[in-house]
Amino acid sequence: MYKLIKQEGLARRGEFVTPHGTVQTPAFMNVATCGAIKGALSAIDLKELRCQVMLSNTYHLHIRPGDEVIRQLGGLHKFAGWNAPILTDSGGFQVFSLASLRQITEEGVTFASHIDGRRIFMGPEESIKIQSNLGSTIAMAFDECVANPATHDYSEKSCERTVRWLRRCKTQMEKSNALDNTINKQQMLFGINQGCTFNDLRIENMKTIADLDLDGYAIGGLAVGESAVEMYNVIDAVEAFMPANKPRYLMGVGTPVNIIEAVSRGIDLFDCVMPSRNGRHGHLFTNDGIININNKKYETDSQPIDTACDCPTCKNHSRGYIRHLIKCQEMLGYRLCVAHNLYFYNTLMEKIRFALDNGEFDKFKKESIEKLGRRI
Repeated sequence: MYKLIKQEGLARRGEFVTPHGTVQTPAFMNVATCGAIKGALSAIDLKELRCQVMLSNTYHLHIRPGDEVIRQLGGLHKFAGWNAPILTDSGGFQVFSLASLRQITEEGVTFASHIDGRRIFMGPEESIKIQSNLGSTIAMAFDECVANPATHDYSEKSCERTVRWLRRCKTQMEKSNALDNTINKQQMLFGINQGCTFNDLRIENMKTIADLDLDGYAIGGLAVGESAVEMYNVIDAVEAFMPANKPRYLMGVGTPVNIIEAVSRGIDLFDCVMPSRNGRHGHLFTNDGIININNKKYETDSQPIDTACDCPTCKNHSRGYIRHLIKCQEMLGYRLCVAHNLYFYNTLMEKIRFALDNGEFDKFKKESIEKLGRRI
């Protein structure tokens, strides 16, 4: 259930009530693809880093260790030691981006595992059954992710197929939740809006899936090669047709600037591998902009990564020490950098919510956009 608390322009301050806790929105979901954040962070760490929602991937967990294994061990919450909401991606994006030799039919997709090459079939029913075995709070519908640029004709046919798959996902979700041995009988289903960068397809698709009265709605198929302007244009086109009483999720986005811009366009939930991936390479987000800790100028720098940050990394370690660890390829260096970036993202969302609570989001946006996006 989504409750709208306050609105400033299109920007929404809300609460999203789930079977595993209430999420204060707007919120950033921390990406733990295989049940852990890349960079040696555990669920215990995520609590300290102010994370509200953990996001894991259906495809990867189906491949290893297997969703049946996780089911036998009590479900993903127990498996990973996380007692707050978990969203599981449907696996669709990974099937279309990682898997080779894939073949799309009306039933689903046959593809080769990127691990060992074995042939796997996944369709709407299979994706939902896997996510039911994982017992996640929110399951994403299985959809086709079309790479940009794409033709209007192919995008239209893909949208139509994705809607048919969504209806099958909803039917399977109802069946799975009704089973006696289902781990999470209140598992929620989010539908995904597709249509590449064609506004007419996006709008028509959003109107169609809104009628299915799902638990939430995502905008998918963005941040896959199109410009930021094109992405914002799609959000602008679709927002008016997204149910106002349901959470809105922009998948795979993005930079701090992207997030602030999308919040101003009515988006509630975000996820992206950027903070953890960039952190593992020493690219760190600060309140003054982005720094590359690998640079020579930080070798003897005794300051924390961000003097305005109170994350565990900044409270205890200097830029010079962290640069040394990264240069030595010490795992601790990656861990400290990823922890800082995730804390930065999670507290950025806290600042956004505070600004909305106090009717100052527009002011916050104007003050933040320029400095957060610059490279120091």
